[in-house]
Amino acid sequence: MDPRKAPAILLLGSGGLPVARRIQALYPQARVLGLAGRVEGADATYAEFGETLRGLYRDDRPIIALCAAGILIRSLAAQLAGKGAEPPVLAVAEDGSAVVPLLGGLGGVNRMAREIAAQLEVAPAITTSGELRFGTCLLEPPAGYALADIEQGKRFVSDLLGGESVRVEGEAPWLEAANLPLADQARRVIHVTAEQRVDARDELLIHPRVVAARIDGDADAAGVRQALATAGLASGALACLLAAPARMTDAALASCADELGVPLRFVVDETALPPLHQHLSGIRLYRAAQPLEVERIGRRRGRLTVVGLGPGAAEFMVPATRRALDEAEDLLGYETYIRMAGPFRPEQVLHCTDNREELQRARHAFELAASGRRVVVVSSGDPGVFAMAAAVLEALDDNRDPRWLQVELQVFPGVSAALATAAKAGAPLGHDFCLISLSDNLKPWEVIEQRLDHAGAADLAMAFYNPISRARPWQLARALEIVARHRRPETVVVLGRDIGRPAEALTLTSLGELRPEQVDMRTLVIIGSSLTRRIPRPDGQDWVYTPRWYR
Repeated sequence: MDPRKAPAILLLGSGGLPVARRIQALYPQARVLGLAGRVEGADATYAEFGETLRGLYRDDRPIIALCAAGILIRSLAAQLAGKGAEPPVLAVAEDGSAVVPLLGGLGGVNRMAREIAAQLEVAPAITTSGELRFGTCLLEPPAGYALADIEQGKRFVSDLLGGESVRVEGEAPWLEAANLPLADQARRVIHVTAEQRVDARDELLIHPRVVAARIDGDADAAGVRQALATAGLASGALACLLAAPARMTDAALASCADELGVPLRFVVDETALPPLHQHLSGIRLYRAAQPLEVERIGRRRGRLTVVGLGPGAAEFMVPATRRALDEAEDLLGYETYIRMAGPFRPEQVLHCTDNREELQRARHAFELAASGRRVVVVSSGDPGVFAMAAAVLEALDDNRDPRWLQVELQVFPGVSAALATAAKAGAPLGHDFCLISLSDNLKPWEVIEQRLDHAGAADLAMAFYNPISRARPWQLARALEIVARHRRPETVVVLGRDIGRPAEALTLTSLGELRPEQVDMRTLVIIGSSLTRRIPRPDGQDWVYTPRWYR
């Protein structure tokens, strides 16, 4: 399964958890989502079933829900009217006794139903007429082949179901075991060819992806299509674009590949390519006898993505980060954070290191990405806030290796510890604020004292990262002394420990009452400004906020 399309497995009750885990063993990248307050032991929780389901559907995420099929139908009904393509949606009985594919016939739902049913040792409830009759989905060719026209394909299958016979022209190995109504003189024809053909009412046209196009000039999707047409080849026969490694950072080339919907590979040795079919202006077309194994041609541009997991709860992780984690071949980070980022597929490589080896980790990540791999560097919180994004860029700045500069580098934001703690308390950072690390590992303590003094004088709310450790137990007390020059003892203080994780604890106190022994390295300290205030909550606790105005 495409890792970018790993399923979401939804639970409404804890009774289905064992079955959900059996399905997850089939799709290791899948996440088990449980209804908050009713399911314990899931990978993450959600608050409202219908809203979560519709969000996953809009995101084209395959859905496996352990519930009655009717619940899924009612929850998704409003989404179906304007939807063309759709992700697979399956209902599975909570005890694993039934697997019902509901939506996504062209997205592989019946294939998933068979896989899940085999895992659960039951029969899938497949109702698609074509698959039941012929034993295969003619509208979903295997990898390496492309259907020319889905609407024509639907009409063609309808004709076969109506009693028409068919013959196959071209090589279609997967159809040999199918139960097709074959006849040598049949009017209906399945054409498997790389050649360009005019669509006909009595044909099902399937193109083997046997063509590679090398771009030596300007990259333009329309130009590639025209080159294929000039050579008498179908656009659907295109398997990949090729270019010289020096063009790895060519944005127009990458955009061209995206528009054509094919991978982009970079080649040096052309002797490994299939035979040259035609050389046109700025484009060389290579044609193989069988569908191309694109991953064996040249190499792709490497990608290095720096992500933040947020405070720890899966629901606070941004979707782009989850996708990057799913697509990664290599993941690097502090072991605690790597484990938080799972689940992983067996083939994903985890490089767990000590939390103090940041530059070494960044250099290792660049070397892996420079070889063409998909690499993710994992931080907690936001990667740009006292975390790995700065270390990665520092490594790049120090090295300036041309291979590293060709890597596709991207940074995805996360929910920082300060923002997570602030949200839990209310809005203590509602006005101007600053973030200060009290660690003097990378800057002199004198600089920290100076910044604390200036921030206090400016009446900024402050969030302290790395507030205390066994190696420097005195620094928090000293920091509080400096802040106390500018704040009254009753100034509101928020302590957030492990916010977003199972053992989270939020404590409200004041500057005069705060003692260093209340804090450890897993605690985020927020000291309010002179205007920060508390409001009673119905549960006996208080909200904390800093007004947006200033007087």
